[in-house]
Amino acid sequence: MTEPPKTAENSPETSSEAAEPRTPTLLEQMGGIAGLVSSTVPVAVFVTVNVITSLQPALIASLAVAVAIAIWRLSRREVLQPAISGLLGVGVCAFIAYRTGEAKDFFLPGLWYSAILGGAFLLSVLVRWPLAGVIWHVINGEGHAWRQDKRLLTAYTVATLLWTAVFGARLLVQGWLYNSDETTWLAVARLAMGYPLLAVALLGTVWAVRRAKRAQHASAAV
Repeated sequence: MTEPPKTAENSPETSSEAAEPRTPTLLEQMGGIAGLVSSTVPVAVFVTVNVITSLQPALIASLAVAVAIAIWRLSRREVLQPAISGLLGVGVCAFIAYRTGEAKDFFLPGLWYSAILGGAFLLSVLVRWPLAGVIWHVINGEGHAWRQDKRLLTAYTVATLLWTAVFGARLLVQGWLYNSDETTWLAVARLAMGYPLLAVALLGTVWAVRRAKRAQHASAAV
């Protein structure tokens, strides 16, 4: 008696193809290391050209580089979100600097951004809805049952305060440089306090949450 031929429905290959696709990591969603680097290039170009020449050529150069990066990523069929966000961000910064005629105002939206996010993270702690926990569980498609666990709530509160400190430090240092008209050092601070500090805050969040979950599992096992 011959075996029935394998169909596409019951073949192993089809089963593996039907498996749920892997959820991209946060770094992958941001375009990987190349995406992070490319989002900082227009800022570096703006500062360099502004020091060598003047404001208007610097604005044109930074916008041109942002557009070139977006086209390059499109041609390579890579994640466009970092390039598009960078292009929009550079466009807004360039518009404000062009309207005021002050090179330092290129960095003004970044100061507003830090002030708003720092205030939002601090407020979320005060109302006991720490944003680190809310964002973490939204990204992972989970609910808000974590708020009933004291350890997790404490961990997310600590993590949220860490994010608050990051945005607060940005606002304090870069705000002082902005008021001192130190445009070049403001750009250096913008780059140095960008992704490196975000990486520290993210690692701190992961550490705090994992430690709380280990303690939770240890208590449950007793």
